[in-house]
Amino acid sequence: MTFRSLKLIDPLLRALDELGYDEPTPVQRQAIPAVLAGRDLMAAAQTGTGKTAGFALPLLNRLTLEGAVEPLGVRCLVLAPTRELAEQVYGSFRKYGAHVPLRFGVAYGGVPIEPQVNKLRKGLDVLVATPGRLLDLQRQGALTFAQLQTLVLDEADRMLDLGFAADLDAVFAALPAERQTLLFSATFPEAIRALAGKLLRDPVSVQASPANAAAKTVRQLVITTDKKSKPDLFLHLLRERGWSQVLVFAKTRKGVDQLVGLLQEEGIRADAIHGDKPQPARLKALARFKEQDVQVLVATDVAARGLDIAGLPLVVNHDLPTVAEDYVHRIGRTGRAGATGEAISLVAADEVELLRAIEVLIKQVLPREEVPGFEADHRVPSTGTPSKPAQAATRKPAGKPRTGGPAPMNSAAGKPAAPGAKTPAAPRPAGGFGQAPREAAKPARRIPQGTVVVAAGRGAKSAAKAAAKAVARPAKKR
Repeated sequence: MTFRSLKLIDPLLRALDELGYDEPTPVQRQAIPAVLAGRDLMAAAQTGTGKTAGFALPLLNRLTLEGAVEPLGVRCLVLAPTRELAEQVYGSFRKYGAHVPLRFGVAYGGVPIEPQVNKLRKGLDVLVATPGRLLDLQRQGALTFAQLQTLVLDEADRMLDLGFAADLDAVFAALPAERQTLLFSATFPEAIRALAGKLLRDPVSVQASPANAAAKTVRQLVITTDKKSKPDLFLHLLRERGWSQVLVFAKTRKGVDQLVGLLQEEGIRADAIHGDKPQPARLKALARFKEQDVQVLVATDVAARGLDIAGLPLVVNHDLPTVAEDYVHRIGRTGRAGATGEAISLVAADEVELLRAIEVLIKQVLPREEVPGFEADHRVPSTGTPSKPAQAATRKPAGKPRTGGPAPMNSAAGKPAAPGAKTPAAPRPAGGFGQAPREAAKPARRIPQGTVVVAAGRGAKSAAKAAAKAVARPAKKR
């Protein structure tokens, strides 16, 4: 199937040729005919599969053929949860609509409202906005919805996660009842399905890929360590593995700033994106990262959606997300449009339940590794599999026995084993995700009274860790 066979007009086909788009993706093949026919739509697909073009192209097609916008009017409204995603969708409309006589605009908070008001005076065929700023513009009388034909909710699940429910209700109340409504997202939890039931009329349902699934082109890996060792481990991996461009996700704004500060102290080009950053600074950091003027971009989940970085090779989860679905969106920044990518998560013992929730969601047990010198003192317990308890695959450096550390864990019960009990060894996974069969603890071997036993203490391991960290962070020149 070609884009021409989808009956798009020539100006759009010319733009697609210039962008190098050869043939539609599965979600585009299913969505474009439905949107052209004026149907309501509920579409789910993995990130990086072309959802934006799936609604932008048919809407541009219809808007070009059907009338003109009036002053203060808006004919198509796209709501997005974050400023970054709003900018990305707006940019896509401009690229696809390069050869059609339509007006586009974007509106979000964190920047002056006056330029947005000025642009709306002549009316916009397409407005991409975040809910809060859209309501501000409406209350100021800067726009009207009398001409509105289509409402698009992009990543509606994220809007509810971020607390936009009341704003969305206010927006829906202001819009004409007679309209086309499109819902596009990578995940559709029950809250969104309930919302869809209220908003959509006889919708076409598109499921272009399994719900909550990670792209098969992304290699996923867990590296276990202690929480306090994560910054130094990341710095070690960055240098040891020669990462040239990496997007890192941290849980908090403070954590983002601390990691960026550490990297900059070590002479590494790093920048940050989070909610406390002014929008111009966020856009500048993203632009520098795309141009590879910045080697490491550290962000909170504000960047988990809306960052489209061509050819991004690697995503690192410095901290696991508290919402399992956000893991899918984070790693979806790499491996886009069929390209290969890698996603590495640094996981400490206190994150085991977050890891378990992620593995249940994606129906995979993620393979594990340990890096010599950064092994966890507090071991990350086995998570098993989403379907039945089992020991997760763990890869350890060959020939390096563990010494010291906490009591071995019983992988079935998640409790310390009895003194002298032997912990089942995890098998080396062969080309994928492995599971170890349960193994009963063996009785402790009796030691004759009076025997002197010499055991390795924690000092040897601590010394090894210190040596590895010294390599990761060379002394500064005075």
